[in-house]
Amino acid sequence: MNAVIGSLAALLYLLAGGWLALRLARASGDVIGSKNGALALGWSAVVLHAIVLSQTVFQPAGLNLGFFNALSFTGWLIDAVLLAVAMIRPVENLGIVVLPFGALTLILGLLFPAERIVADPGQWPLELHILIAILAYSLLTLAAVQAALLAIQDRRLRHRHPGGFLRGIPPLTAMETLLFQMIGTGFVLLSIALVSGFFFLEDLFAQHLAHKAVLSFVAWCVFGVLLWGRWRFGWRGRTAIRWTLSGFAFLVLAYFGSKLVLELVLRRY
Repeated sequence: MNAVIGSLAALLYLLAGGWLALRLARASGDVIGSKNGALALGWSAVVLHAIVLSQTVFQPAGLNLGFFNALSFTGWLIDAVLLAVAMIRPVENLGIVVLPFGALTLILGLLFPAERIVADPGQWPLELHILIAILAYSLLTLAAVQAALLAIQDRRLRHRHPGGFLRGIPPLTAMETLLFQMIGTGFVLLSIALVSGFFFLEDLFAQHLAHKAVLSFVAWCVFGVLLWGRWRFGWRGRTAIRWTLSGFAFLVLAYFGSKLVLELVLRRY
């Protein structure tokens, strides 16, 4: 049943992403160009994806976050956050990238199941810490995709190619404002995750995850410097893009680089 539900969810993710891509390519406001249909497909996929996660991640033995389960859960949360924000802010075009990514993580989670219980039943403080950490990662992932779109937009404008898909996205200044709003919110959540993580230091060392905390702290410093530079010096454009992508790179290493090495290479569960 999980395979059937997961396959349908993946298909809906791809259809929603394709709808948004077509809308951006046409840069029009007709029925095809409306974002509401794509968002409806996306929400349907998110609901079905959640049903799968309720069986694979949230188990009676505890929170199962093996590598591909964690990836699937993160992909689901990224898409859910995007769709929620897209209902009030013009960020739906990020779905062209992150919705197919959600489909990919879902399929990988179903194809390569692995059990790694990271929180036993009743350990709600640890579960809350993990949820906040993944939520921070999700928001900062969206910020990184936004930064990549900004880089493309900036490059096309510098080379005097303002047409094409640029007609379907907000102006550069509005895009930068959205970028820093996402970074600011993600930074606050990451700060909460790091502080709350100190209460679980024994668990971190027992699971050989001290380097994960260090890399997360480095990413926190990068995003902190970027926000300070924005406030103090008005950093924007290429500077903001470089710092955003650098901070995201450290987060990827922290959240999934360590899990990949420990679980898939060293086979430590």
